[in-house]
Amino acid sequence: MAEAWVALESALLTHGLPYPLNLRTAMALEEAVRAEGAIPKTIALVQGEVRLGLSQEEMEALAQGGAEKASLWNLPALLVQKKSAGTTVAATVHLAHRHGIPVLATGGIGGVHPEPFDESADLLALARTPILVVSSGPKAILDLRATLERLETLGVSVVGYRTDRLPAFFSPSSPFPVPARVETPLEAALVLRKSRELGLGAVLLVNPVSQGLSYEEVALWVEEANRQAAREGIFGKALTPYLLRRLSELSHGETDRVNERLLLENARLAARVALAFAGLE
Repeated sequence: MAEAWVALESALLTHGLPYPLNLRTAMALEEAVRAEGAIPKTIALVQGEVRLGLSQEEMEALAQGGAEKASLWNLPALLVQKKSAGTTVAATVHLAHRHGIPVLATGGIGGVHPEPFDESADLLALARTPILVVSSGPKAILDLRATLERLETLGVSVVGYRTDRLPAFFSPSSPFPVPARVETPLEAALVLRKSRELGLGAVLLVNPVSQGLSYEEVALWVEEANRQAAREGIFGKALTPYLLRRLSELSHGETDRVNERLLLENARLAARVALAFAGLE
């Protein structure tokens, strides 16, 4: 049987969580993948080189700050400039596929923001890359309806894992239905194989967090965080980390605890899907 590899994005390590929680979480995600019998490959840029898997020392250095955030639009320049960077979902999807890794685990994908013209590169990367991404849906700060519509337009296969509703990151459910569902990792692996046979892009396997927060409660916090961001003139790439930080404050740290839980659950599920897919190969 082929080896079962699972890609892990590293923007979580460099920009997603404060030190040392970011380092502990990144290490725990790798261990969760190993515990299921698969091989974790945390992807990052280290001094201008693409790394598939990081040493303890490299993880520590990235976690302590100062690294860039690599998406598709700045990836070539960062490599030429010999920079170190955490990779977003978009960059990780691209690099994982180029190096033969069929499954990626993350927390939440980027998507369509309420602010006009602000859309994540994750969407286009998913549309053109034949990989399976396990996430707990789009990040809670996004316009979920618009994000789901854009995924449909781009032809991304959105599949619920034992759910008929789109998870909303911190919330296991939302008002929006998903077009398909699977019940087992093998079924998800079969969907990925069929999608590749058809020449399609990614399969987005949305996995509801086992213990989350209510959709309505999080929506109220997001509204308040957006109002504060507008007052302070926060926009562009600074907006997402600002909003997630404010959600943590408004929830008294509960969103951080849920985030850690869903990341681990997604890593475990991704490992099971990767094992099933390797068995098909």
